[in-house]
Amino acid sequence: MSSTAGRGGRQRGVVNVPNLLSGLRLVGVPLFLWAILTHQDVLAVVVLMASGVSDYLDGKIARHYGLITELGKYLDPLADRLYIASTLFGLAWREIIPWWLVLGLVARDAFVLGLYPVVRSYQLPVPPVHFIGKAATFNLLCGFPLILLGQFDNWLGAAVLPIGWAFTWWGTGLYVLGAAVYAWQVGVMVAQRRRQWQAVGG
Repeated sequence: MSSTAGRGGRQRGVVNVPNLLSGLRLVGVPLFLWAILTHQDVLAVVVLMASGVSDYLDGKIARHYGLITELGKYLDPLADRLYIASTLFGLAWREIIPWWLVLGLVARDAFVLGLYPVVRSYQLPVPPVHFIGKAATFNLLCGFPLILLGQFDNWLGAAVLPIGWAFTWWGTGLYVLGAAVYAWQVGVMVAQRRRQWQAVGG
């Protein structure tokens, strides 16, 4: 399938490098989850780091070459959420991180998902992923593998563990802030749509 340029440099085709990278990231989720639950920590770290690199590359390539698609706007955050969720579950299951941190981040995602029916009811587009959300994901996907590396009983583990927790706490704060920004975006769009409908009806 070939891609055809659309408005604003966007591509109508869905088969392109960024979407393939996002697809590969999704394929890696069950592999990562199996690795972390079976204590294959080296493999788990490699998969998680590869996910972080591909996450950076697919966004960079999509923006630079105008390969942004509607499918990509769903695949990229879906892969992010699945990696974060599987990492949280795996680390908590092994008692490396507390369950209350898992519940807090899951509640954040549930809050964001709860806004989707509002977006659909007002026939609005999905708000674009903003910098705060991407920064939060970047920090979490940097922090989690470092925390996992920190479980190794050697000098490397002792050195990277506090760095991993620093990335994780910073990412958690940004993750919560990102949800607030997303809710604000939705609120602005809903207010604009209401004014549009009132103008048409009036």
